Amino acid sequence: MSQTIIHTANVLRQVVIGQVQAISEEQLDIQPMGFHNTIRWNVGHIIFWMDRYSTLCFDSPSLIPDQYEALFTSGTKPASWTIAPPSKEELLQLLTMQLSRLSELTPELLDAPLKSPYVMGPFQFDTAGELFNFALVHEGIHLGTVSSQLKLIK
Repeated sequence: MSQTIIHTANVLRQVVIGQVQAISEEQLDIQPMGFHNTIRWNVGHIIFWMDRYSTLCFDSPSLIPDQYEALFTSGTKPASWTIAPPSKEELLQLLTMQLSRLSELTPELLDAPLKSPYVMGPFQFDTAGELFNFALVHEGIHLGTVSSQLKLIK
């Protein structure tokens, strides 16, 4: 099962990269009616949380700029930004870098217990694989949001 999760992670991230490549820089910052955030925010949010979950799951160092937390953590929104967000090029570089890191995953890493359980509301994740699998669900949700926003923008 762990190898399946790794395969899904690679496929999902390639889909995200392909989607972002097809979006213009200008479209990244349009906030369609009914949405609290933009495509740029959703992509940054995907990057931020994959980095955060990876550090929790695999004890790997963060590889994203410090300002990503202020821009893209849960509860943030572009209307509140006080610093310039990253360019499409930077977002694509980080998405691609994270994809490269996914190739280093092994089933053994996913089967390992977390240093301490990760609790999110009523949910508890005990192994790296459980939390990493949730990270993929989270990424898929935001990919769906990006797709919906793009349809409204066009």
